[in-house]
Parts: sequence; C-alpha cells; structure tokens
Amino acid sequence: MAKLLFFISEDWFFRSHFFDRAAAARDAGYEVVVLTRVGRHGPELRAAGFRLIALQMDRSGVNVLREFGVLRQVWRAYRAERPNLVHQVALKPIVYGSLIAQCLGIRAVLNAPVGMGYAFTVGGAKGRVLRALVGTLLRWLMNPAGSKVVFENEEDLTLCVRGRSVRASDSVLIPGAGVDTDLFRPGPPPAGPLRVVMGSRMLREKGVFEFVEAARMLAARGVRVRCVLAGAPDPENPSCVPREQLERWHAEGVVEWLGHRDDMAAVLQQCHIACLPSYYREGLPKFLLEAMACGLPIVTTDATGCRQAVEADVTGLLVPTRDVSALVGALQRLVDDEAERLRMGAEGRKRALREFDGRIIARKTLAEYERLAPATEI
Repeated sequence: MAKLLFFISEDWFFRSHFFDRAAAARDAGYEVVVLTRVGRHGPELRAAGFRLIALQMDRSGVNVLREFGVLRQVWRAYRAERPNLVHQVALKPIVYGSLIAQCLGIRAVLNAPVGMGYAFTVGGAKGRVLRALVGTLLRWLMNPAGSKVVFENEEDLTLCVRGRSVRASDSVLIPGAGVDTDLFRPGPPPAGPLRVVMGSRMLREKGVFEFVEAARMLAARGVRVRCVLAGAPDPENPSCVPREQLERWHAEGVVEWLGHRDDMAAVLQQCHIACLPSYYREGLPKFLLEAMACGLPIVTTDATGCRQAVEADVTGLLVPTRDVSALVGALQRLVDDEAERLRMGAEGRKRALREFDGRIIARKTLAEYERLAPATEI
C-alpha cells in the first residue's frame, strides 16, 4: 500500500478543501497521513481513517528560530513516514516540504499553491520584497525533479510557467476544491426580504469593507435588501478584520454578521444573491462554487480566480476591484430583476454540475496521484 502524506497548515482547510480527495485516495488503496496543525476537526479526520501528525506552525510566522523549529518537525515527520507521495498545499508547506523532500530523496511530490494569497496582494515596498523573496523560493522549490504542480486557475499557471518556477510539462490545471452538489443544491424559494450573502474569511483583501460600504449605499438608496456576512476573522493573517469591527457593524445594522458557519448550504439556500468583492489573489473561491451549486447568481470582481469561477453575464456579474459604485450597481441590477437572478442562478447550477462537482475534482486529483505513485504498485 502506497503512503500519501498531506502537508497542510490547518486541519480546517484540509477539511474544507481536501477531505473528499483524501477520501478518494483512501478508497483507492492509499494510506493517508495528514501533517497539520490539529484543531477541532481532528476527531472527524481520524474517524474518516486518516492518520494525523500534529504540527506546531504559524502560517504567517517570520521568526527565524520558530521557523527553524517548524522545519525540524517537518523533517522528523517526513523521515519517519517515508511517504511514497506527498501533497503539499500552499506556499509555506511547498517551500519547507519540497526542501526536505529533496534532502530525503522523496521525488513523488504534488505541490498545490491554491492561489498566491497575501504575498501577491499586499502593496508597497513590503509587497515588492515579499514577492521577490517568494518568487525566488518558488523558482527553486516549487517544481523539483519528479514533481507536479496543480493550479486552480489558468492565470496562476501561466504566471508560474512564464516566471520559470514551473515547467509547462509538469503543470496541471484542476479547477478548485470541488463542491458537494448533493448537499449544495437549490432549495425552496426563500421567504422574506432579499438577502445578499458574502462568505469568506474576514480579511480586508476579500472585500469585506467594500461589501459593507455597498450595503450602506444600497440602504441610502432605499433598496430593500439584507446584506449578510458569513465567516470568521483569521487573526494570523495580517489583513484580518477585527472581531470588534464586525460586531460594531452588526450592532449598527448595516450588515448581519453570522460568524463562522458549518451549515453554509443552509445559509445559501436562504439567500438570493452571492457576493465576493475580493482583490485577494484567489485560486478558485470555494464560496462561489458552493453558491452556484445552490442556484445563486454571483456578483464578484474581475480578478484572478474570481473571473474563472464566474461566466460573466451568464452565471453572474463581474465588477472592477475596489469599485464600490460598480458593486452597488451590479447588486441593485440583480435585486431589481428577478428573471435575471433566476436565469443566472440556473446557469450557475448547470456549470457547477458540469465543471466543479467534487467527484470530478477528486477523479482528476487521483489520476495525478496514480501517475506519481500508483497505490497498487508499491
């Protein structure tokens, strides 16, 4: 039996984005080990048959001594497990894991940037330094001999191939994390006032402030709509929106903040429009895929990752990043036009079934595992 080791910073991200793929690998005969920071999802992951190795790691940490300690933990795990295949998710695991895999002679590596995130979003001198540093590390470690690199959208793939951090022959396009289209499905028409929902981590670059300002402007125009935020702050991210700010908005009544929700299918089924005004460097936002699967029309930005998720004027509307006036106009257009909402929502559901169903994504990922390290030939 081949051993597949996931290296991923957080158990919640593994649960939301990689659980189905890991389950498909388990069912295909792989032993699945997950190196991660174990939190509240630990019992569920163990019950699913995945063996967990607890990792002490700060996703945004830059303290040299602490990061050396993380490297030591990863070294010990890789050396003890000697996996036949490693799947490394996001930039820090890719850099640390690829370095250690090379040292230990582990050649079957699947790296998954899942979007470029904070380093490729932040501006100014800090952003330029971060991008230069990350770019250098990725050119060295993203695509070592024997590895493959999975991208969620064409733009990131092209950027990395042109930047020579990935060989074109080793690049793979798998669109997003997939969505459970049996769970995320259209429900009965929701009662009450129209509801627009934004679901994400509460980060500035996800467009939280723009969404709140759009809610204010819609209210000032007398547009009858409720604007809902679903998601928790992420204190380890430098652009986290503080809980106190979210609570003030909620108390003021400008938006309804739900916090973290485990029942996003039910939340979406009670809403009429999904919105993500992101200028974060997305891979392919899962919230948008889930919303389309529930038959909701989308309003999002014409930005990397978001524009790949939405077919403009077919499944939703695209607006420029950080343009609150355009955001308000797009939202009001869908609020005022029920026929267009229904048409776009139906087209989104079709696209989710056709391209983003979790079973399709799992099959594509499993095919890459089999190319790198077949489960039954080791």
